[in-house]
Amino acid sequence: MNQHTRAIILMNLGSPDSTDVKDVKRYLNEFLMDGRVIDKPFLLRTLLVRGIIVPFRAKNSAEAYSKIWMKEGSPLIVISEQLQKAVQANFEEPVELVMRYQNPSAASVLKKLHEENPQLKEILLLPLYPHYAMSSYETAVEDIKHQHKKKNYASVLKTIKPFYNNEQFIYALSESIKPYLQRDYDKILFSYHGLPQRHIRKSDITGQHCLQVNRCCHVASPAHKFCYRHQTIVTTELVAKALNIPEEKIEQTYQSRLGKDPWLLPSTQERLPDLPGEGIKRLLVVCPAFVSDCLETLEEIAIQARQIFLDAGGESFEFIPCMNTQPLWVQTVTNWIKDYFNGSTEMLFE
Repeated sequence: MNQHTRAIILMNLGSPDSTDVKDVKRYLNEFLMDGRVIDKPFLLRTLLVRGIIVPFRAKNSAEAYSKIWMKEGSPLIVISEQLQKAVQANFEEPVELVMRYQNPSAASVLKKLHEENPQLKEILLLPLYPHYAMSSYETAVEDIKHQHKKKNYASVLKTIKPFYNNEQFIYALSESIKPYLQRDYDKILFSYHGLPQRHIRKSDITGQHCLQVNRCCHVASPAHKFCYRHQTIVTTELVAKALNIPEEKIEQTYQSRLGKDPWLLPSTQERLPDLPGEGIKRLLVVCPAFVSDCLETLEEIAIQARQIFLDAGGESFEFIPCMNTQPLWVQTVTNWIKDYFNGSTEMLFE
């Protein structure tokens, strides 16, 4: 067996093991009990999650998953595994996949890597999240760091930073969108996963910029390194520029709201019914917060959002798939890893 001193881990969100309600419950419990997802005191979070949210949502979530489930399993897992294999083809070093919730877990993959490679000195972690949020990128990185430290592994863990404004990412994303722009369309909607506004404020290292300064996302600040809202706006602007999309044909919204707290606006679900009345009859929708298609893109957008838009008088609704395993995206991930192995620290999260 080849023993390696370096390894690569790709990390994504995770998925239930099956569409059975019991598996969906287990997944939702782990996901929503994460203090970086629902950032309430533990007892209140437990009451909310185990007493209210999971009992009421599990059956509906299981039905939603069953609409998009593939014969090989959850789309997010299947596509992430395909990406892992495609990237592995470019390296001798092992490329592993970890999910923040459920399987494969950080603990099990770290154990496997170190058992199979006793000489392992370095692990490069690539969280598959373009933008920084405490409930996605941050919790993924902190979880694997915790598991790594707990076992006192001798290897060093290095992490790739959010790539929302990276030139290669923007190029790959833009090229994945480009074919859809050849058709007649009235508007392209950039729908990002939503966040509670308090998460934006909590991540503000200055404590006085995000959602407090006028046009805060466009006023330079150290807060932007951790600001999800700023980073999503930058991605939209860079893609629009790369593809020469007229400003009046672009709109940015946020989806997947949970609970009654104020979330980032405008809301995708609330904007969709209004668009046909504003003359937007032919709509394109892209979800750049995700690099792999999942429940939030395949069910929430491609099924639910489409129905909302068409029921309101829209004529055509086209969902633009995530980059998944498109060759340009595989090449981009490969390039980042190779650049690091060749001595570049440009993509590291410092």
